[in-house]
This record gives sequence, structure tokens and C-alpha cells, in this order.
Amino acid sequence: MSDQHAGDSGERDDSSSAPAAESESAARDERPVVYDLAPDCTLSDVEPDAYYHAEVNGVVEYGIFVDVSDAVSGLVHESNLSDDYDVGDKLVVHLKEIKENGDIAFDDVDLADYDTETVDHEPEITRVHGLEPGDTVTVEGEIVQTKQTGGPTIFGVADATGIVSCAAFEEAGVRAYPEIEVGDMVHLSGDVETRENALQIEVDSLTKLEGDREADAREAFEDAIDERATPEDVDPLVEWEAFEAIHEELKEVATLLRRTVLEGRPLRVRHHADGDGMCAAIPVQHALENLIQEVHEDVDAPRHLFKRLPSKAPFYEMEDVTRDLNFALEGQARHGQKLPFLLMLDNGSTEEDVPAYENLAHYDIPIAVVDHHHPDPEAVDPLLDAHVNPYTHGEDYRITTGMMCVELARLIDPSISEELEHVPAVAGLSDRSKAEAMDDYVELASEAGYERDDLLDIGEALDYAAHWLRYSEGKTLVNDVLNVGCEDEARHEELVEFLAERAERDVDRQLGAVEDHVEHERLASGARLYRIDLDEFAHRFTYPAPGKTTGELHDKKVKETGDPVITIGYGPDFAVLRSDGVRLDIPNMVTELNEELPEAGVSGGGHLVVGSIKYVKGVRGPVIESLVEKMADAEIDEALSSTIQLED
Repeated sequence: MSDQHAGDSGERDDSSSAPAAESESAARDERPVVYDLAPDCTLSDVEPDAYYHAEVNGVVEYGIFVDVSDAVSGLVHESNLSDDYDVGDKLVVHLKEIKENGDIAFDDVDLADYDTETVDHEPEITRVHGLEPGDTVTVEGEIVQTKQTGGPTIFGVADATGIVSCAAFEEAGVRAYPEIEVGDMVHLSGDVETRENALQIEVDSLTKLEGDREADAREAFEDAIDERATPEDVDPLVEWEAFEAIHEELKEVATLLRRTVLEGRPLRVRHHADGDGMCAAIPVQHALENLIQEVHEDVDAPRHLFKRLPSKAPFYEMEDVTRDLNFALEGQARHGQKLPFLLMLDNGSTEEDVPAYENLAHYDIPIAVVDHHHPDPEAVDPLLDAHVNPYTHGEDYRITTGMMCVELARLIDPSISEELEHVPAVAGLSDRSKAEAMDDYVELASEAGYERDDLLDIGEALDYAAHWLRYSEGKTLVNDVLNVGCEDEARHEELVEFLAERAERDVDRQLGAVEDHVEHERLASGARLYRIDLDEFAHRFTYPAPGKTTGELHDKKVKETGDPVITIGYGPDFAVLRSDGVRLDIPNMVTELNEELPEAGVSGGGHLVVGSIKYVKGVRGPVIESLVEKMADAEIDEALSSTIQLED
């Protein structure tokens, strides 16, 4: 009995408490909500038929004016007033109507019971792309630059649509918002103005996003950047089965480069200072500068964020990397920029590049390589973010870097495709490519108005210009020669004719000087070996340089004999090697020379049958003789010919 009573009692307790809780909850649900607006709330934060806490700011004959925030005010007409009010009195109002002219009509209400909810201002976020002078805007994005001037602090802010400079002033030369750093997600508001032909936001407020707000903004930003960084699906200029796998890898590099621009990171391009190297670098530069200009609201952004530099050696020398690193660190310190993305073109694939990459590994400098020299992927790939090389797909140097980079440029900016139709043929002819697609490239160039002789002249003019530019970019001159981004077709034609004629004249003079001093012998394999001491018998410190001189002499001997030919042009501490129809492996020869003559300090390499080496001056004789022995043992192989039989 008592057990049953206890159970009933428990059941009665449960049943009696549940309706009470439900009743209390229902009562809460039925109570109206009165919104308490933050002072910076605007008309976008209110809506008709809602209740608001208000304060009287004026009393007139026909009613009272009330503020529900600093920016939102309206009238309670006398016909809707239930009491008398004075300025400063608090009340609850009902928003009756927002008129077309922006005026607001309120009713006075008397609520016995209600809940209050605080409302923070949520401004409409403005996209960076499309800002107009005079606009008052709110922007959310990532800080990509912080630069202190003698006046304001300049912040570079990136959203998914673009990058804009924002000026915040504390006092002259004093860092505004010192808690804000590169990489932070921020919320800022201000007025858009024009400063030195660039749009700039004059900052009223700047806040670092944190917690869930930062995480949500970061995720949205990254997703949008990923989407925009993805290149368009652009087919290669010619159909070429051997190129298909390479093209897929170029898409990945294009995505990296597009993302780099969208994130506001500077770009630094190193390329081999020859015809193929420039045919690689110029189209990529043209495409990236177009994208930088599209992304940034500053017309000078391409000049500040992109730098192209030629390299004389076919690998990244410590002198070059030290200069690049110093430039990058100075830029970071002076301009508050991220460290640059390094793009290596027509060099960067070999073990010779490793020390330079290891030097950069101490810093946040991403590296991508597009090259066609014989690679050492096990040595370099762990230090790279991307590496495209035809050898990794079972192809070889016949697919030149210029051919690959034209497609890379088109993936970055498809709009420049027509400007580039002749460039792969120039690259191939400059680098003596015997690729199966060369005829297609030459035909494509012909359709664009360039005959074979025109292409050869452009290549010679590029080589001649590169020699005299030495370590300088020479952007306008080189662009005009290659006719990429050139605004004057007549100037291009005149410039190519002038430079090509000068190059031919200087080559003829150089060959005339060395011809009587060339040593010749028949190797046991049947190949012809030609040697020339360039230090003794060639014009020095002028065009053509030792590499070009050796190449021109080699081409001449190939034409004259029709036999397999090896040519060595050497100086006190260097040798330039060319081979046609002989199965050489110059990188392997360098390795063997170091094992046999460690005191010679041999370094260098290049392609399998085209390259250059350096050594200690006093050991030149043994190095050259050892080279000749290795070449004499090499097999004849017409398939490895490195030279096109040019028509007379």
C-alpha cells in the first residue's frame, strides 16, 4: 500500500511540474521582444512591426521625435501618443512604417511584460573590386601588407575580389592599430578616396576578427580564393600527345601563381638569359602583370609586386640567391610585404640548385620550377612547391621551357593567347629543338604572320639583347623584340632587323677569328671532335659570348660535315660543350670528373648533350683530356641530335 502510494506520489509530482514548466515556457514565447539597438546601428538593422527601446530627442506640437540608435530616428505622431514626454525620456515604440524617403513612423506602446534583445550593427560588406571614390564602405578581408609612412599607416587588405590600400592615422609617423599584423582577418570601415591615381580607404575603424567570426571569415575567404585561383580550361596551342601530362602539371603551377597574386604576395622570376629563357619568362610576366593589375586597385601594383631577373648560369647561383634574399628581406622590412614567391624558368632542376634552395628554406619563400634541363628530382623536389620538367614524363629537352611557359601564361590569362602564337616556335628554334611538334609550331606562327626567317631573326635579336642587358630585365626592349605586350608593330620589325643584323655581323667576325685555330680529330667512334681555346683566339667581353661562340662553331661544323660532331670551347676555368649525334651525358660526366679529379672542383651541367662546366684553372689540362676520353667512349646516336639542320 505504501509502495503504491509512493509511486502515485511520484507520478503526481511529475505530472504537476510538467504543465507548469510548459506554461512558463509558453508565457516566455508569447512575450513580445523589444530590441535595444547598438549606437552604430543603421536603417538596415530595423524592420517594420518590431518593438524598440527609444529615447525622446525632441518635442513638437504634432508629436515627439525619438532615437532608437545614433543613426535611426523617427516620429511618434500625437495621435499615437498615450502619454506626455520630455526630451531624454525613455519609452518603447513600435515601428509602424519606413517611408520611401527614409522617414520612419513609430507608435507609442505600453507593454506590461516583454523580453529585451541587444542588436549589434551588422553593416553590409562591400567588395573591394568596384569601389568608387566617395563611397562609405565596410570591408572584411586579410591583411597582406602593413607599411608605416611618415604620416599614416598603410594596410593592404585583400578580399576574394581584389586588394586595396587602407590608410589609418594615429599621428604622424606613429603606427596605427599596432595589434594588427600581416595575415590577420579584419573588419574595417571608412571612406574611399583617390591617392596618386590609386583608390584608398581612409579608415574610420579597424577591428581584428577573432573566434568563430574569424574562423568563418577565413573559411569564406579561402574558399573564394581557391575558386578564383583555378585557371580556365584552356587547350594547348597545338595537339601534342607528349605534352598532355605536362599540361596537367602546368595547371597546378598556374593555380599556385594565380593564388599568389590574389593573396597579395610579391613574385620574383629567375630565368636563363638566352632565347628560350626569355621566351619562357616574357609571356608569364605579361600574364601575371595583367592579373596583378586586375586584382589591385593601385595602377603601380605590377611594378611593386613583380620582378624578373635573368641568370647567366643554367642553375641558381649563390650570388643570385643571396641578392634575391636580401632584396626580399629589405622589401619585407620597408614595405611590410610578405616574402616573395620564387618562380624559376629554364633553370632550377639540378643538384647545382640545391645550395640556393637550402638557403631560401630558412624563410617563408615558396618555389616553383619550370625547366627542361636534365633534372635531379630526388635532390630538388623536397625543396620545391612545384616542379615541371619533361624528363619526369619520359620526354626530354626537345620540349623547351618556352613552349611550356606559353601554355602556363595562357592558363593564367587566356586573353593574351593570340599575342603568343609565335613564341613557342621562337623558343624551339632558339634552343635547336627537334621536337615532333616543331613543324606545327612553325605553321602556327606562319598563320600569325611570322615566317621561319622572321622567327630565326627574333631569336637572334633576343640573344643579342640578352648579352648586352647582362643582369638587367630590359622589359620594354625585350617585349618589343619578342612582340609580346608591344604596342608598336613597326618598331618591333625595325628593332629585330637591326639587332639580328648586328648579331650576324658579330658572329661572322668571331668565327673568322677562331676558324684557323680550331683543333680537329676523329674519335674512335667516328665522331668528329673540335676544340677551340676561346681565351686565346676569340674576341673577349663582346658578342658572342663563349657559349654562343661554341654553339655557332658547332652548328657550322655540323652543316659542313653532316657527321656526328662534338665541340668544346674552353677558357682558363670553363668549358662549353656541344654534341650532335653522340650519346653524351654531361651531368654524369661532371659527377665522374669530380670523382676522378676532386682537386679540380668541377661543377656545372645542363642538358645531356649541351652544357657547360667550371673547374680550377690550374687543372684545365687534365679536365679537358678526361672529358675527351669520355666523349670518345660515347655511342653514336642520331636520335639525340641537339641541332636543327637550318636551311641556307
